[in-house]
Amino acid sequence: MRSRLSLISLTALSLLQTCHGQTFQRLGACPSLGCIFPPDQADFLPGQRFDIRLEVHAPVNGSEARANTTPDSNFTFTIARTGAQAQSATTYFSVAEPRLETWNFTWFEDLFAQHAGTPSLVRVAAKAYRNVVLTEPGEYTATLRYYNGSTTVANWLVRDIPPRRTAKNLVLFIGDGMTTNMITAARLIAHKMVNGRYQSTMAMDKFPVIGHQMTHSLDSFITDSANSATALYTGHKSSVNALGVYADSSRSPADDPKVESIAEIFRRVCNGGVGIVSTAFIADATPAALTAHTRDRSRYGEVVDSFLNGITNYTWTNWTGPDVLFGGGAEQFFPNGRSFQGRDYYAEFAKRGYNVVLNNTALQVTDTSKKTLGIFSVSNMAKWLDRNVYTRNLFGQKNSPDGRNGSAADQPGLKEMTLKAIEILNERHGDDGFFIMSEAASIDKMMHSLDYDRALGELLELDDTIKATMEYLEELGQLEDTQIVVTADHGHGFDVMGSVDTRYLQAQGNDRRKRDAIGTYQNSGLSQYTVPDPSHNDTSLVYTNGTYFPANWDPRYTLFSGLGADPDRRENYTVHKDGVRVPALNRTGLPIDDYYVNDRDGLGGFVINGTLPTAAEQGVHSLTDVPVYAHGPCQDIFGGTYGNIDVFYRMAECLGLSQPGRHGNGNGNGRNGNSSS
Repeated sequence: MRSRLSLISLTALSLLQTCHGQTFQRLGACPSLGCIFPPDQADFLPGQRFDIRLEVHAPVNGSEARANTTPDSNFTFTIARTGAQAQSATTYFSVAEPRLETWNFTWFEDLFAQHAGTPSLVRVAAKAYRNVVLTEPGEYTATLRYYNGSTTVANWLVRDIPPRRTAKNLVLFIGDGMTTNMITAARLIAHKMVNGRYQSTMAMDKFPVIGHQMTHSLDSFITDSANSATALYTGHKSSVNALGVYADSSRSPADDPKVESIAEIFRRVCNGGVGIVSTAFIADATPAALTAHTRDRSRYGEVVDSFLNGITNYTWTNWTGPDVLFGGGAEQFFPNGRSFQGRDYYAEFAKRGYNVVLNNTALQVTDTSKKTLGIFSVSNMAKWLDRNVYTRNLFGQKNSPDGRNGSAADQPGLKEMTLKAIEILNERHGDDGFFIMSEAASIDKMMHSLDYDRALGELLELDDTIKATMEYLEELGQLEDTQIVVTADHGHGFDVMGSVDTRYLQAQGNDRRKRDAIGTYQNSGLSQYTVPDPSHNDTSLVYTNGTYFPANWDPRYTLFSGLGADPDRRENYTVHKDGVRVPALNRTGLPIDDYYVNDRDGLGGFVINGTLPTAAEQGVHSLTDVPVYAHGPCQDIFGGTYGNIDVFYRMAECLGLSQPGRHGNGNGNGRNGNSSS
């Protein structure tokens, strides 16, 4: 059984690292002065391409300060499989010795140092072994030796996964930020209940297997969408804001050690089709992590370029771009200051044979035999609630994808994009199979904004998309060959604790009396969202015939719901009919990082003091485990409770992506001199 102890020989100076602050770390997953990335406890899929970064640190000041401030440039590095003799990395991987790199970086040891403006300086000597591979399952020991006797050891595991393909296709649905509590709330407002029994349930409820994944990141127990997506797509933990890399200490965000993603492996191994669908701007973290490899998720122009070109100085894959790329984020495509190098990426994709569509009407009639780029708005796409109920909010937005400041009023929803993606991929890769990631991005974005109605609308749209996808796959004869996985990347601390009589709340004259409008336990009553509002003459707002959304988004008795961490805000517990909620604002004349209750939000409600720092204007992610629903030929392996990286290994097992064999470099046997960044 693999040892779970890191064998790190610490010098007296490195023992001082126990003084490090919780908030700040010199470098995540590197507690000593010698760093190995991938670090201790890393797992690998047999045949998965990756980089190795080695760093030796020489702190100049602070609690770890050394008498000799020159980093050891003569460090050595060896690899050994259990029971075998250790070899130098150059011999083991048949690669040339990489060049030595040096740089400096600074960090704050704690909040006191940050507030005082007294950073600690560290000098670094480093090397990087690029594009290497381990294919033989088993346990490995990677050893870095430096400073005349100091040692850092990383224990690695290449998982024993047979190269047997069980599913031809895999559809991964990600409800960004979605938790079990949110699913429970969405079910309540969209499905009729009689005497405590639901008369219908959600598509996810009907999946035969459910698991739970733990979302912790490499060096923090609260994750963001970048490193959580990295874990789901690569089977490797990473740090906040990092996409497809282990975060090193170098200045460049582009040279950090990279790990091959499931989309890249699937294209390389199976020559299968790849689809990326999101209701976010398409360079956002969750879609980006399938092709991007950068420590800085905000490098959106480079992310868009990676969709088309992959990693241009690597030979990991025969990457020629996804077959389908659908979402928002037009500002990264039409030529302007935000697009990569100011280029027109609509034209760049067209040069590579892509159909380019900019609205739902064009999407529905596009040629399904060709690769297709669909970009439907500037920034994030319109929310389900605005596209279907409060449609006036679609106009006057200056968000048209052509860059002409018109309104992007003709946008598809997640269902329309996902079904079209399947149609294209089935036609182009009916024999090789396809992998699709479809993200309901604004569950998360609306939870951040404390706009719970829109968040639950996005979740119900996801569920409706899952239902329609299964029906369409069955129509195509592909359902039995397709593994469907529904999960989230992380959660929010959201829950429902009762109901609110909004009419009574508005009639009260002070905040303490307004709180009496909240009903708990027996006073919570029943959901009124499924009861049509008699004041509405528009019967299109009533959803029936198997399409499950609230019949009334603005009932008198609403949900008493909230997050576990919030900015200051005012709550009246009613739907925001005029667009996405803005709970807190910066006020003119005050510091730009101070946020206060938005005077125009929650009118008639009562003020609730926040628990977050006053620099926060939105809610934040939480620790909660998130669900994993599975339906298909591999469904049984998705049950249980496990880490987020295990979602990757289960998907890879299902698609037969394991490549056991002989270790070496990513270019096949023989020497590989590519050690550039």
